[in-house]
Amino acid sequence: MTPATNPNSHPEGWIPLDAHCPQGTTLLAATDFYNTIKKRRTVRSFSDKPIPKEIIEQVLLAAGTAPSGAHKQPWRFIAISNPQTKHEIRIAVEKIEREFYEDKASNRWLDDLEPFETNPDKSYIDTVPWLIVVMALRNTDDGGQVYYLNESVGIATGMLLTAAHEAGLATLTHTPSPMKFLRDILGRSENERPYMMIPLGYPSDDCHVPDLSRKPLDEICVFVE
Repeated sequence: MTPATNPNSHPEGWIPLDAHCPQGTTLLAATDFYNTIKKRRTVRSFSDKPIPKEIIEQVLLAAGTAPSGAHKQPWRFIAISNPQTKHEIRIAVEKIEREFYEDKASNRWLDDLEPFETNPDKSYIDTVPWLIVVMALRNTDDGGQVYYLNESVGIATGMLLTAAHEAGLATLTHTPSPMKFLRDILGRSENERPYMMIPLGYPSDDCHVPDLSRKPLDEICVFVE
């Protein structure tokens, strides 16, 4: 069923599309957005400068506008600013990370990580003002079915990162494995599967990031015209 073509009438439960109309041309708007988002970088050096809860609320509201299978919205964002909780998470994360670097990671994996100077130290978890744990809901809160869970939560997570960048905030995507400890520390139900942990804050004044290049368009896109 699709809305009627008459702009003054539509089926019950439908509303006219409130389309986003950027100023200038669509090409200009797309180019401006690209020039903004290409500056987004993964950060591991955060400032302890406080971020008002209201800003985090707007970032998470933006993430919650993501499309999802049958509009089930199978995500929950746990926003943590409590220092004790963050520290407890840090201790658990560092234990898992030490096991990864010392026993689990292949030499090739470690070689690939070497340019980024990553290591088991996650002291930034104590420093950063907010820690967002993204949960994937196995079922809706009333026990209903969800569809395309990983795809839906992945899109919402990407929109969260984009919204944070638009707000002038820095982020880090972190997926310690296994992540069940997050559910235990946070006292969440079995229905919530930890999907990703995102430290979120302002970058430190002396923050530096690797000088990376991204694949050109002809390596990431194929046009069939």
